[in-house]
Amino acid sequence: MCENKILVAQHPLLIVANQTATLVCNYKYNGTGKEFRASLHKGTDSSVEVCFISWNTTKISSNSNKEFNCQGDHDKDKVIFNLWNMNANQTDIYFCKIEVMYPPPYVYNEKSNGTVIHVKETPPQIQEPQSAIPLWILATVTGILAFYSMLITAVFINYWQKSKKNMYHQSDYMNMTPRHPPYQKNKGYPSYAPTRDYTAYRSWQP
Repeated sequence: MCENKILVAQHPLLIVANQTATLVCNYKYNGTGKEFRASLHKGTDSSVEVCFISWNTTKISSNSNKEFNCQGDHDKDKVIFNLWNMNANQTDIYFCKIEVMYPPPYVYNEKSNGTVIHVKETPPQIQEPQSAIPLWILATVTGILAFYSMLITAVFINYWQKSKKNMYHQSDYMNMTPRHPPYQKNKGYPSYAPTRDYTAYRSWQP
């Protein structure tokens, strides 16, 4: 009769601050079982099966409730349930159940004292804005804006210098007015000398 009993021991309390919990179910069994099933149950009445793991001498299988992120593993005389992405609503008492599935007779442990998993609420709205825009994105955008600013400045300066040079050429052309009319170069007298009246000389001839 003694060898058909399974005794389970659990840690009474787990405080979860990082949304991850590791619940260890230590058990003692002196029977000749070859196929086992271990499951984790939530609530005082163990109404919700969170996840389970089953194994025999050659095969291991595990499954999880869709509302939980849970995976089971087993070692000698203990089963480990890893839970992650937990939230405050999942704070409750959890029980381990160990069953001998084969060979008969079917045996399972009496209900243990359970483990209270207390999940602390983490405020994501405080942490997320710090990493909402990665630093490398800000640096890249700043570099691109600086490059385009320099490019636009260089184009503007080049355009301004060309405009200034054209303006000087135009002003020199407009100011290059001749100092003397072209016909004065072949004359031996200034342009203001009065023109002789040859008719007056003829009137004095005899």
